[in-house]
Amino acid sequence: MSGTAWAHAGYLLWLLAGCADFRCHRRSDLPHTSGLAESGLHVLQMGLMGTLVLAWLAARPTLPLLALSALLVLVHALAAYLDTRTAWGRRPVTPLEQHLHSVLDAAPWVALGVAAYGQGAAALARGWTWEWRSPLPPAPAWIAVLLPALLLCVLPLLAEFAAAWRARTRGAGG
Repeated sequence: MSGTAWAHAGYLLWLLAGCADFRCHRRSDLPHTSGLAESGLHVLQMGLMGTLVLAWLAARPTLPLLALSALLVLVHALAAYLDTRTAWGRRPVTPLEQHLHSVLDAAPWVALGVAAYGQGAAALARGWTWEWRSPLPPAPAWIAVLLPALLLCVLPLLAEFAAAWRARTRGAGG
């Protein structure tokens, strides 16, 4: 299996962990417990990682891309901490969910390390200039990356946020 295939397999496992995490949220009735407060942090985390994925699809590996990646991963980690603090004591967080969080928290750091190791020399050679990929990856590559994310994480996130919004308008949920 090529390096790209391994990376895609790891990416799909990360998305599956995210999907399973949303199922845990549903089982613990997140909309009526930690509600919008926690779900809003999930929106933030998804936005940060979505930005990261889109940046790597659209830009060539350069030092600014690696720096942006490190910043996004760091802010994601801080948001993940706030997410756990928000849930703590408001809804049950099972051992399974805790282990899923381990995957969700570690995967961006691992991916950043792999990217820095694998693309670091190319990034150094290009220096501190932002470069868009030209040509952009073909449509099948975008579909292979974005469609699983949409199905496994974005749609469950939207359903969770909508349920939390409805619960809040009815007077329940953070």
